[in-house]
Amino acid sequence: MTELSPDWTPRLGRGARLHRDAVRGVDLLLVPERAVTLNPTASAVLGMCDGTRTVADISEALSVRYEGPELRADLDAFLAAARRERWLR
Repeated sequence: MTELSPDWTPRLGRGARLHRDAVRGVDLLLVPERAVTLNPTASAVLGMCDGTRTVADISEALSVRYEGPELRADLDAFLAAARRERWLR
């Protein structure tokens, strides 16, 4: 997979929003006609996709939280998949 542009400023797609289900204790991504249960890492990444942070900014913030040599590759793969699903634009 090719690396995403570090200058891209991803934001949630049209009709998508993050929601905390306090009863079940999970984070959800609500998209038209669908609810996606997010793990804590996915929730953190999507929470940073506000249209002001670049992919490079998000990667830097995550590197403070998480360790691992594959962080950027994993981030790019997740963001690319989220864009294909139209969770991001």
